[in-house]
Amino acid sequence: MEIGFIGLGKMGSNMVQRLLNYGHKVTVFDRDPLSVKKMTAAGASAAESVEKLIDNLPRPAVVWVMVPSGEITDSVIRQCAGLMKPDDIIIDGGNSYYKDTVARSALLSEKGISLIDSGTSGGIWGLKEGYCLMIGGPENAFRHTEPLYKSLAPDDGYIHTGPSGSGHFVKMIHNGIEYGLMEAYAEGFEIMNNSENFKIDLMKVSRVWQKGSVVRSWLLDLLTLALEKEGDLASVRDYVEDSGEGRWTVMQTIEEGTPAPVIALSLMQRFRSRQKESFAGKVLAALRNEFGGHEIHKKGE
Repeated sequence: MEIGFIGLGKMGSNMVQRLLNYGHKVTVFDRDPLSVKKMTAAGASAAESVEKLIDNLPRPAVVWVMVPSGEITDSVIRQCAGLMKPDDIIIDGGNSYYKDTVARSALLSEKGISLIDSGTSGGIWGLKEGYCLMIGGPENAFRHTEPLYKSLAPDDGYIHTGPSGSGHFVKMIHNGIEYGLMEAYAEGFEIMNNSENFKIDLMKVSRVWQKGSVVRSWLLDLLTLALEKEGDLASVRDYVEDSGEGRWTVMQTIEEGTPAPVIALSLMQRFRSRQKESFAGKVLAALRNEFGGHEIHKKGE
């Protein structure tokens, strides 16, 4: 299949490479000329602009957009839509907020352009292992582009989740669950690390838990790799970003009135990791001193 691909970051470049490996013809565009050069060396064609990328595609044109969510995605999709014709297809493979996707799809449908939202999981390992794809959008557009998903995903690794927005919705929940799983592993390994009774070899524990344990998972595999590379993680700062999906998941629970305490608290823990000091903690210390005379530990002590 012949497609255009916009966005050659860590995920995008690996996805293009996997498509090339499976015989697809890919024309790429990125603002970074070095990224474009890398992909052309791998067998992709390069376009000097989004306009030329779309003009050179067969009809119906298919363009995969793999850029950061938010204004950048909105800008690229609007630019593509202004250049495309009825029956053309845009695939948003990034982590867009599903409500934005629903709104974009409605606007594009007025022009006869289909928007596919492909929630994409697999990270930097996707090139080798394949990507899990959660795909929303019109049935006919999904069927037309299905050869791409068959190449990008492992066997049985993609699903058509329903209308536009549903793919990004399912991916949002996927990432919310990921937050909770990661936090549970983090807390469990911290308890073992801080034990005064035993000196636990954390890497050996993570390895043995991979063998038949009910908590075995790919995340645990990755933790084993991290412990192998970083040892006691002394060089790793306890600062954890979030890319939005966890927040959106918690917002969804509030809208629905659906309890999700583990996911919500795991998001709060990420916020806490970014504080050099907690003002809330200072308030607690001051209050204990005021009502009970409990000692306050001053800075420098």
